[in-house]
Amino acid sequence: MTKLVKNQVLEHLNYLKSFGYDYHEPLDFFSNSIKNVKLPNNMIELESSVKHCYLCELSKCRKNVLFGYGNIYSDIMFIGDEPTNSEDELAIHYSGKSGELLEKMIENVLNIPKEGVYYTTLVKCRSSNGLNNSNIETCYDYLLKQIELIKPKLIVTLGEKSYSYLLKNGENFSQMRGKELVFNSIPLIPTFSPTFLLRNPSSKKDAYYDMLKIKNYMESLNWSK
Repeated sequence: MTKLVKNQVLEHLNYLKSFGYDYHEPLDFFSNSIKNVKLPNNMIELESSVKHCYLCELSKCRKNVLFGYGNIYSDIMFIGDEPTNSEDELAIHYSGKSGELLEKMIENVLNIPKEGVYYTTLVKCRSSNGLNNSNIETCYDYLLKQIELIKPKLIVTLGEKSYSYLLKNGENFSQMRGKELVFNSIPLIPTFSPTFLLRNPSSKKDAYYDMLKIKNYMESLNWSK
């Protein structure tokens, strides 16, 4: 066994140990999947597990792990694609220009502090050369567990990538944006990502109307803020 392989085995053993596994169990040490690992049933332990995750190459280039931010009891959950450069640098959600724009979208249209919603991303680490499906697939069960624990009444996807990966319906994002869809029996409304809006300010008006639809939908459910 080479030194590289030994390090890979030890890294995976330490990762599994964080979930309470004993080393005598028959496990595939070289799998980059967490599907057979029982994830914690509370957000604090889940976040700790994510912060000690080294299952994909994003762990090698990240500066910080951005697990999620906000009210874990919120009825509404926002899902972006990946942390921004500013978030990765500072380990703070909503940092940088895109974070500031998202904060304004939430607070100025939904009339609720950003702390009143829950915000996370498909992957919890910043990529250096753009996300690929392998990165997202590796991190996907973490996201599903977050959704399971938060139990949102509405999911808002931010951008084409988060919409496309969750829905997997083959429908064009531009045609489905702003419409009420369904993900795992949970209503879902896709809208633009703040990063896209910064590059394409002419779409801010459409994003504003999407946010109004989101606000109206939540108010129809007697939204608990």
